[in-house]
Amino acid sequence: MGLDVLKAELPEFAKDLKLNLSSVVGNSKLPEQTLWGTVLACAIASRSPKVLRELEPEAKSRLSAEAFTAAKAAAAIMAMNNVYYRALHLIGDPEYSNLRAGLRMNIMASPGAPKADFELWSLAVSAINGCGRCLESHEQVLRKEGVPRETVQEALKIAAVVNAVAVTLDAEAVTEQV
Repeated sequence: MGLDVLKAELPEFAKDLKLNLSSVVGNSKLPEQTLWGTVLACAIASRSPKVLRELEPEAKSRLSAEAFTAAKAAAAIMAMNNVYYRALHLIGDPEYSNLRAGLRMNIMASPGAPKADFELWSLAVSAINGCGRCLESHEQVLRKEGVPRETVQEALKIAAVVNAVAVTLDAEAVTEQV
């Protein structure tokens, strides 16, 4: 199981990450599709081949083909949107918001998974990518859809832990070679 491999490979100084990985993924109260779509999207967003290699097979086995593709699509579209909208936010000139983006985002209209799941996966990826504008936008949509704050918080915790595991394991792989 990918989670067990990741936990076993984390160094002792990252014991908190082992425990957090067990709790936020292993003991999550999210429905399986919501949980594993979040895990997959975050594993992709973490940019860690090791983390993605370990978590992708389990996500694939727990998600429908449509949800699996939708979670990957959420990571893909947010890789673009997070850069664009974070840049607009950081520039700080509101006139840019009046300009047409001209970027295709058709997947957001028909992602192949329930809207709330896709929005949650997009929010989690936006947290990893640090796009405040996208976080605000997706959180507002989720709240309008009736998704409780606790569910949003669960996705944010998954994003934080998966990303931390990725950073730690990738750093350890590099420093072991030195």
